[in-house]
Amino acid sequence: MPQSFGSNTPSVLAKADFANVATAAIDASHTLPQMLIDVCKRQGQRPAFTNLGRTLNYAEIEQKSADLAAYLRNGLGLNPGDRVAIMLPNLLQYPIAVLGVLRADLIAVLVNPLYTPRELRHQLADSGAAVLIVLDNFGQVAAESLDGTAVKQVITTRVGDLLPWPKSLLVDFSLKYVKKVIPPFAIAGAVRWTSALAQGARLPRVQAHAKASDVAQLQYTGGTTGISKGAALSHTALMANVAACEQWMGRALDPDKEIGLVCLPIYHIAAYTNMLYAWTHGLHAVLITNPRDIPGLVAAFIQYRPSIFAGVNTLYDALLNSADFVKLDFSTLKLSIQGGTALRRATAERWKQVTGRDVVEMYGLSETCAGITVNRWDAPNPVGSIGLPLPDVDISLRDEEGKPVPIGEPGELCVRGVQVTSGYWQRPEETAQAFFEGGWFRTGDIAKRGEGGYLFLLDRRKDMILVSGFNVFPNEIEDVVAMHPGVLESAAVGMPDDKTGEAIKLVVVRKDPALTEEDLRAHCRQLLTGYKQPKRIEFRDSLPKTNVGKILRRELR
Repeated sequence: MPQSFGSNTPSVLAKADFANVATAAIDASHTLPQMLIDVCKRQGQRPAFTNLGRTLNYAEIEQKSADLAAYLRNGLGLNPGDRVAIMLPNLLQYPIAVLGVLRADLIAVLVNPLYTPRELRHQLADSGAAVLIVLDNFGQVAAESLDGTAVKQVITTRVGDLLPWPKSLLVDFSLKYVKKVIPPFAIAGAVRWTSALAQGARLPRVQAHAKASDVAQLQYTGGTTGISKGAALSHTALMANVAACEQWMGRALDPDKEIGLVCLPIYHIAAYTNMLYAWTHGLHAVLITNPRDIPGLVAAFIQYRPSIFAGVNTLYDALLNSADFVKLDFSTLKLSIQGGTALRRATAERWKQVTGRDVVEMYGLSETCAGITVNRWDAPNPVGSIGLPLPDVDISLRDEEGKPVPIGEPGELCVRGVQVTSGYWQRPEETAQAFFEGGWFRTGDIAKRGEGGYLFLLDRRKDMILVSGFNVFPNEIEDVVAMHPGVLESAAVGMPDDKTGEAIKLVVVRKDPALTEEDLRAHCRQLLTGYKQPKRIEFRDSLPKTNVGKILRRELR
């Protein structure tokens, strides 16, 4: 029997859990900025975002974003639908920039702040961005990227621009002259962030007139499997993600008490939608600028005692390997979410042992406004599952021809629903290839359906290794290798082989310097069948990753 399931699949939570919940007041006629502005006005003096010791309340976010919107529309003369690129790490400027762009009826283009000039130039040119908002630390990259793009105005900001004096002066001085992380750059006509807001404060206010179906954001794919493309996300799609997560969470969180750490970079869709959820529900979000600074992240856990934390495997592993972290009191921690890559069993088990909390796995993509399936937060889940479809999300497992596969058989996970992108920006051919007939978006991930409708992600379709006609999923190999106590992390990729077509290459980062190739081979022989054994094992000091911790398998091939 073919399988297609979604809104009629058993709910992640019982309907009773949805009753009398304080909602985000989502109105189908609203746009995303209207929803966020309404929250800001309701919450007023409540703390909204904290970063580097400074807290802005909701009223301040509303006022500063209104100033930016006025500058963009009335100061620069931008037209509705023009694109504004935001190239920032997690700073207080980020939520202001996002709301300022959206309430001006402009389209936000979120940019990885660690891009090289070549990568940035591609995204600016592809999106046709008219304005770039960039941190000084990346100003040199921006200066080298502007030729051949439509950017007519650059707005530069410093880390200390929203910090109180004299801390702002000390932070900026240290970054430029002591740590020397701000290379010199020159961009003709660039405007400072503080000047842009000051000019906007003197200009007429801007009213949002966009329709809910209009594009609000271009979310560029990670580019791990090819050229980065801009997924067009509407106001409705992004609000639908908030609504679906709201139903999933039920009464789990109390806006008067909860604090969330936003550690993953906001330009990534998972962290962006986490921020939107916190914002629309009046929570207090602490923005972590550099999550790779593990001592600093541990200090944030101590200071803020968060109830919500989201990360990826590499970040969970880094925290668990911190002697200071494992000693903390986790009594306030309610929810630990993992996404971006398949959750490793060894990581999940150790997190539960240390914190007393399960890691709840959520699955989604840039093209689906992040989460489309999720496990229960309030009950046990099948080991290795990515959960059930979120409300109003339909899932179907299909073969290469787009036909549903029989129940129990693996197939490409396809999704349909209001959260799904309308297509790739100015790429009609790629858009057509991304959908099966009937509006089913192809995720490119192979999954199977288990008992109770739970989904199990096997791997990327394009990362599958074909050994003598047998399908080998790299995640399975990596999950087994992660069980060895001497392994910090690993990646399995396919390599050409004269006898078997492809063979498995395993690249490993040691936790124990004494770990040998033979130790690993003995471990794999014990847990994996013959055709899944690595033919070649390499040891490295690190693995290539994206800024959100996804391992770049294509670089290892």
